[in-house]
Amino acid sequence: RVFLRGAAGPSFCRLRLPSARFCGILYRILWRSVAAGPKREVFMRVLGIDPGYAIVGWGVVRYERGRFTPLTFGAITTPAGMDFSRRLEVIYDEMAVLLAQHKPDALAVEKLYFKNNQKTAIDVAEARGVILLAAHKSGTPLYEYTPLQVKSAVTGYGKAEKPQVMEMTRRLLRLAEVPRPDDTADALAIAICHGQSGGTALKRSLAGRV
Repeated sequence: RVFLRGAAGPSFCRLRLPSARFCGILYRILWRSVAAGPKREVFMRVLGIDPGYAIVGWGVVRYERGRFTPLTFGAITTPAGMDFSRRLEVIYDEMAVLLAQHKPDALAVEKLYFKNNQKTAIDVAEARGVILLAAHKSGTPLYEYTPLQVKSAVTGYGKAEKPQVMEMTRRLLRLAEVPRPDDTADALAIAICHGQSGGTALKRSLAGRV
């Protein structure tokens, strides 16, 4: 009851307050809206790398809601006549620039797989080492995938031929033509592989993190 004083003399009126149940519902609605905060767009930026010492293919892909968008791609090249240690230095420096410019959420790199030429395998392994070092120094999470995993993720068939993988990469990224050189197309396929593998907590746990 509220006491009112007016010209006609004092009087009382009764105010109806909201019920406890109504206040509780209103409180929960307001709390949820504050706790949720502003909605944020969730996406992942992946830098795919096809390791090598003559050509290092790279590609940056944005993955959002099952859709891939190519942001930029290219290749790091070193001439054959250059001292090998200098070639490794060039690869490291260029990788550091790429990581600083694009700030990827993950770096996906292909695992080494060689049947015959051990000398080539060793050289590529050394180049791959400086690539991983650059990523580690930048704090970028590292993931590695076998050729079988990449083929399966891109085409759905682990024994797909290289032209099939390249064509499917072009289609998934909605490009007019397959990127060149082939190493760049391979790098984009590796980035797609990580997007397919890293979409859920379960998939991330199964991904080949270095």
